[in-house]
Amino acid sequence: MHPSLHAKSAPDQPAYIMAGTEETVTYRQLEERSNQGAQLFRALGLGAGDVIAILMDNNARYFEIVWAAQRAGLYYTCISSKLTAGEVEYIVRDCSAKVLVVSAGVGPVIGELPALLSGVRLLAVGDAPAPYQSFEAARAPMPITPIADETAGTDMLYSSGTTGRPKGVKPPLSGEPIDAPNALVALPKAFFDFPDRCTYISPAPLYHAAPLRWCMTMHRMGGTVIVMEKFEPEACLALIERYKVDTGQFVPTHFVRMLKLPEDVRARYDVSSLRSVVHAAAPCPVPVKEQMIAWWGPVIHEYYAGTEGNGFCHISPTDWLARKGSVGRAIIGELRICGDDGEPLPPRAEGIVYFANGPPLSYHNDPQKAAENTNRHGWTTLGDVGWVDEDGYLYLTDRKSFMIISGGVNIYPQEIENLLVTHPSVADAAVVGAPDEEMGEKVVAVIQPLDWADAGEALRSELLAFTRANLSHIKAPRVIDFMEELPRHPTGKLYKRLIRDAYWGKEGSRIV
Repeated sequence: MHPSLHAKSAPDQPAYIMAGTEETVTYRQLEERSNQGAQLFRALGLGAGDVIAILMDNNARYFEIVWAAQRAGLYYTCISSKLTAGEVEYIVRDCSAKVLVVSAGVGPVIGELPALLSGVRLLAVGDAPAPYQSFEAARAPMPITPIADETAGTDMLYSSGTTGRPKGVKPPLSGEPIDAPNALVALPKAFFDFPDRCTYISPAPLYHAAPLRWCMTMHRMGGTVIVMEKFEPEACLALIERYKVDTGQFVPTHFVRMLKLPEDVRARYDVSSLRSVVHAAAPCPVPVKEQMIAWWGPVIHEYYAGTEGNGFCHISPTDWLARKGSVGRAIIGELRICGDDGEPLPPRAEGIVYFANGPPLSYHNDPQKAAENTNRHGWTTLGDVGWVDEDGYLYLTDRKSFMIISGGVNIYPQEIENLLVTHPSVADAAVVGAPDEEMGEKVVAVIQPLDWADAGEALRSELLAFTRANLSHIKAPRVIDFMEELPRHPTGKLYKRLIRDAYWGKEGSRIV
C-alpha cells in the first residue's frame, strides 16, 4: 500500500492535520506535492540511492518531503532539531547528504550551518536566511505527475552507540516499486489491532524513528494523522476527543504528564474512541501503565525494538496485565539471553538480550560496531540486559551500557564526558542517569576537579554553561556533582555502576 493509491480512492480524505494550525493536507495534495518534490530532487541531480537530510520541526511540509524522497528512491536522514550545528554537520557529512532541508522553526542553528556545509545544497521551508533557497518556491513550477523512474526509497536514521558519535542505520534499497508490500504495515494490523483509515495521533517529534515510521505507515493504510507540533498533555486529550482518535503512539513520559493533570481536567475529555495505543522508547514504570490502563482501558500495547531493526518484541494489554513489567515475546527474530561468555542461559537467568535469526545488524561506516554487537552464533544485541520467562516473555532489567533515557530520548554519556574533560578545571568526569519523576531519568555529571578546592557553586555554574554552549540542551547535564576521585580500576576502567547506584539508592555515596 502507498498514499498514492489512497489519492485515487479517497482524494479528499485528510492525510494529516497539524494540531496547532489546523492546516489539513489531503491525500490528493500529498500526492501532487510529493510528486513535485520528487521532480525537484531529480532536477537537482539526485538519483536513486542518493541521500537528503532533513532538519525540521513538526510542520506541514515534513511528510511532503519524506514521501517525495521515498518515491524518488532516495534515503532520507531525519535529524533532531535539538542538535548543535557541529552535531548536525557530523550527521550530514557522515550520511553523504547532497541536500539539506531545514525549517525556520528549528531556530538559530540553521544560521550556523552554511559555513559548515560547503558543497551541500541548502533548502528551507518557510522563512530562512540566505544562502538557503525556498523549498516551496523551487518545488512550485515542477509537474504534479510522477517521475519516470519511480523506485522505493527509505529512511537512513541515526542511532548512537553506547560510546562515541551517532551511527547511521542504512538498509539496502529494495529496488521495488514505491507501492510494494511493506513489513511495517503488517505489524499494526496483525498485532496492534489498527484498522485501515484510522485516526492516529502523533505527539512526538517526527525526526525520531518511531513517530516517522508509524505516521508513514498510517499513510500507507489510508489513515489520518493528527500531528502535534509540541506535546501538551491537556491539548492531547482535547485532540483525542475532537477528532475521535482511535490509535496513537506514545512514550512513558507522555503518560506521566497526562496522569499528573488534575483529576477534573482528565475527566473533562472523552477518550472512549481509543481502540489501540502503542508505547515504546523507554521502559514504562508498572504503576504508570496500570493507571493508564485503568483510565483508557485495556487498549495499550507495548513493543521493544531499536532503530537497527534486528528484532522486535510485542505484548498486548491482556498479556501485560498477566505479566506486568514484560515487554513481550519476539515477533521478529528469536530471543536469546546470553552470559558474558556468549552462551545461552536458561529461563529467568539474567544476561544480555540477543536476537537470533532476525535481520542482520549493520552500521553505516562502522562495521566494527556491528561486529562488537554480534556474538559467535551470529546473534545480535542492542546491549540491553534482561531475562525471559518459560513462555518466552522478555523482562528488561538494565540499560545498555548506562545509556540515559530521558523523556523517551536516548542520551549517550560518553559524548558528554568527552566534552567535560576538555574543560581546564576538570580532571575526570562521569555522566549517569538519575531518577526524574516526569522524564524518567535526568542527566547528571559527576566531576573530579583538577583542584578539589574548586568544587563548589562557581565551578558548577561554569560547567553547566560550558555544556549548554556545546551540546544540545537535552544532552546538557541538569545536575553537576563532585567527587574527590572517581572510582577507576588501575586499568582505567570506570566503575560507573557505583556512581549511578548512588542516585538510585543502592549504594552509599561520596558525591557532593
